[in-house]
Amino acid sequence: METTSDEIADGIHRFSTYVPEADFMFNQFLVEADEPLLFHTGPRRMFPLVSRAVARIVPLDRIQWITFGHYEADECGSMNDWLAVAPGATIAHTAVGCMVSIDDMADREPRQLRHGELIDLGGRQVRHLSTPHVPHGWDAGLLFEESTATLFCGDLFTATGTSSAITSDDIVGPALAAEDIFGATCLTPATGATIRGLAELAPATLALMHGPSFDGDCERALFELGDSYDGRHDERIRASA
Repeated sequence: METTSDEIADGIHRFSTYVPEADFMFNQFLVEADEPLLFHTGPRRMFPLVSRAVARIVPLDRIQWITFGHYEADECGSMNDWLAVAPGATIAHTAVGCMVSIDDMADREPRQLRHGELIDLGGRQVRHLSTPHVPHGWDAGLLFEESTATLFCGDLFTATGTSSAITSDDIVGPALAAEDIFGATCLTPATGATIRGLAELAPATLALMHGPSFDGDCERALFELGDSYDGRHDERIRASA
C-alpha cells in the first residue's frame, strides 16, 4: 500500500490509502495554516504511511489541531501517535465524544467543541458542526473550512473502490450502493433534514473520507442524499407497520 497526496482546494490536502483486500479507500485531510489542522488520523497501523505523506507537506511537529468525525478506528485510531509527534497539538471533538471516549483514550486532554464553534487556525477558520447519529455515532460531527467552503464529510457519501482524488461525477449513487452493502447509516426522522441542512453552508467542495472529493453541485448532492435516506427510513417504517 501507499498513501498519495493531492491538493483538493487551496491549502487543503487529501491523503489517500487504498486497501485492495477491502476494496476501500481511507482518506485524511490537512488544512494548511499558521496552526495546521488534521482531519481524521487514520487507523493506528496506517500511521507510518500517512505520517510520511503528511510530513512532505508540513513538519509533523507543527500540527496544532487534530479532529475527526466520530470515535472509530479509521477516524482516530492513531490519535496518540500523532500527539506524540506533534507535542503542541490538541484533539478537538464534540462534547459527547470527549466525555464518553476521548477523555479516557487520548494521551492529552481534548478540547470540547460546541455546535457552530469556530477554531481560528491563523489565516483560516474552521467551523465545527455537531451532527449526532449522522451518519452514525451519537458523538458525530463535521467540519467546514470557511475560506475555501470545504465541507469535511466524514463517512457521508461513503463509497467502495478506488477513484481519482476529486470528481464532479455522481457521488450519491455510489454512496447508496455502499449503504446497501454496509447498512452503516442511522436512519432516523432527523437524518435527511440534518444532511439537507448542510447545504445551507453552500459548500464548494465535499471532502469524503471513503471516496473521491467532490467539486460538482454540492448542494444538490446533499439534498439528494438526504432525500434518499428519508425514503429508506419511510420504507422501514411502512415495512414494520
